[in-house]
Amino acid sequence: MTIDTTQKQSWWQRFAHPGEFTRITRPWIMPLAVLTALLFLAGLWFAFFNSPADYQMGDTVRIMYVHVPNAWLSQFVYVVMSASAIGTLVWRHPMADVSMKVAAPLGATFTALALFTGSLWGRPTWGTYWEWDGRMTSTLVLLFIYLGIIALWRAFDDQLRAARVVAVFTLVGAINIPIIKFSVDWWNTLHQPASVFRPDGPTMPPSILVPLFVMFFAFTFLFGVLQLKGIHTEIKRRRITTLERKLVLGAGKAVTS
Repeated sequence: MTIDTTQKQSWWQRFAHPGEFTRITRPWIMPLAVLTALLFLAGLWFAFFNSPADYQMGDTVRIMYVHVPNAWLSQFVYVVMSASAIGTLVWRHPMADVSMKVAAPLGATFTALALFTGSLWGRPTWGTYWEWDGRMTSTLVLLFIYLGIIALWRAFDDQLRAARVVAVFTLVGAINIPIIKFSVDWWNTLHQPASVFRPDGPTMPPSILVPLFVMFFAFTFLFGVLQLKGIHTEIKRRRITTLERKLVLGAGKAVTS
């Protein structure tokens, strides 16, 4: 009589095995990709054809539907990386460093898009593409942190050693996230205070708030799809690297014998 040990394992333990993680999460990718595409279609239709122009900014307000989700993801992805860094340092979870490594380029991309779309929106709204205010500067610092993390991963051949170094660097850099979040409250900036998540409710009308939320979820699900696909690719890459090393070691032993 055999006992199925997987039934006794928690989800945390099952996800620790790369093969099991891939088996469980692979079926999620296609439904999530389809849902993401549908959300983008609905969000873009709402944003460009079924939402009004702003009475002050006119049609340039439509940049918000891309800028705000990217700005949100620039910070959210870093929070995901920080959680993965804790999983690496505290619990030595095998998948935590994979998640951390895959998320870094995605976070850098979302941050760069947030800065780019923000500058496009800033020119007609504020009269300048760039201003060294608290939020813009701290977001630029976040981009540099992402790029530094990517460079650190590439600086080490030993991925386990790299994971520990990157995890520490990531947690130190996490101090920048609350700075970005509360910069509009701490300093005088061109950015307006929070207008969606407020104790007294959103200040935006539903005609603008609905497409913003649809695009918000579309970009968030996009990150989920890309993150899962990236983790699967990284698992395969590491397996290939391990096999290549075994072949090299095996060939070396055969020559010496």
